[in-house]
Amino acid sequence: MADYEVIIGLEFHIQLLTNSKLFSSARNGYENRPNTNVDDIDIALPGTLPVINSKAVEFAIKLGLALNCKFNTTSIFSRKHYFYPDLPKGYQITQHDLPICEYGNLNFPTKNGIKAVEIERIHIEEDSGKSLHMDDINCSYCDYNRAGIPLLEVVTRPDLRSAEEAMDVYKALRTLVIHLDICDGNMQEGSIRADANVSIRKHDEKIFGIRTEIKNINSVKFLGQAINHEFHRQILKVESGQRINRETRLWDSHNKISKPLRDKETILDYRYFPDPDLPPLIISESRIRMVHNLIQELPIQKQIRYQEEFQLTANEASILISNKVITLYFEQTLKLYKNAKNIANWIINEMQLSPMITIFQLAQLIRLIDDKIVTTKIARYIYEKLLNNQAVMPIEIVADEKLEIQHDCEILQEIIKKIIINNPTEVQKYKSGKTRVFEFLMGQVIKNTRGVADPNMAKTILKEYLDQI
Repeated sequence: MADYEVIIGLEFHIQLLTNSKLFSSARNGYENRPNTNVDDIDIALPGTLPVINSKAVEFAIKLGLALNCKFNTTSIFSRKHYFYPDLPKGYQITQHDLPICEYGNLNFPTKNGIKAVEIERIHIEEDSGKSLHMDDINCSYCDYNRAGIPLLEVVTRPDLRSAEEAMDVYKALRTLVIHLDICDGNMQEGSIRADANVSIRKHDEKIFGIRTEIKNINSVKFLGQAINHEFHRQILKVESGQRINRETRLWDSHNKISKPLRDKETILDYRYFPDPDLPPLIISESRIRMVHNLIQELPIQKQIRYQEEFQLTANEASILISNKVITLYFEQTLKLYKNAKNIANWIINEMQLSPMITIFQLAQLIRLIDDKIVTTKIARYIYEKLLNNQAVMPIEIVADEKLEIQHDCEILQEIIKKIIINNPTEVQKYKSGKTRVFEFLMGQVIKNTRGVADPNMAKTILKEYLDQI
């Protein structure tokens, strides 16, 4: 296995958040009752003519700019022919020879720092319908709600050399399209799907091996599993003297194996030619500039800024930028209280990335911890109370329930004396060398002070008293 390396190129299909479909006025939505978001163009009735969705073009420009692409100011729509029941026209309208964008790059965070993968092309195309197979009655149905939904296909160069890198690219592209407001990023519903082109070669070889394509992977985890499985499958075939077939495969996530779907089509099989019903798509420089002005700070730029400006770890920064709602919540809270590290820690570890209290409540709660007015344990208690009441502020709960940290040395001394007297067995164990008993005694201090004792002061006093015995 160590003699080989894996060669990976990715293709992503990104469903766009337009109101209508790519070439028709039908609603862009496939979650409704089957075949309700369909019009004459979607099912290719004779005499219908497609008209390009301007918003889809804007979204393509937006993504092209974010990925540093070169634009073809004149691009062409083609017909890609294949014959499946979920494709009513018998062809898909896509861009082949002249896509809207080419030659870009995607910077993506990894555990070893920021890397980049080259983008070969971005093109606009329509989605197909959905086939529903009913094994119990031995028939299939077609739902054309998804037919004609606008897609952007993003194709990378075969630059990736591990499943981990491919997974990082998937996560980075998903985060990007969500932040650009062009896709909801819902992988379970197939809003962003990945195809993995996988081949192998020995480390001293220059030429790539025969590649296979694993289709329609809608999970970062499944992408990694599929690539690793295919890498090992191909090595075993080559080492046993068998030939790798150029084919399309499907990933069976339940059994964790890839299965052959069909032989891989060639370009000639698709019989591409320019669509005679659609004129060339011409984009002006002024339109590109207009869209450029709509783009704000990109996720990878935020990642770098969070690490450099706020001293967050790469993992913390990556988590915060992965969800647009969380990113906004973090930055708005930071405007109220300037402790990025502690705010990030609370959002990630205590809130579990589910902001259920206001930014004003969170900012004040973190300040109370930093100012040593409450302990972290008491802060968690306050947080639970805030979940049920967004009108009250943390300081009010502290005042009403007398939750301030107890700094009075004399009061703590009296409490600790009683604990030592009431727990002679545990004290003797501690004196005999079983130092873990100290944590039990500290727990008694916390219990007897309702968690408001200054932990450092309490530890110091407890240790002094135990050492004196």
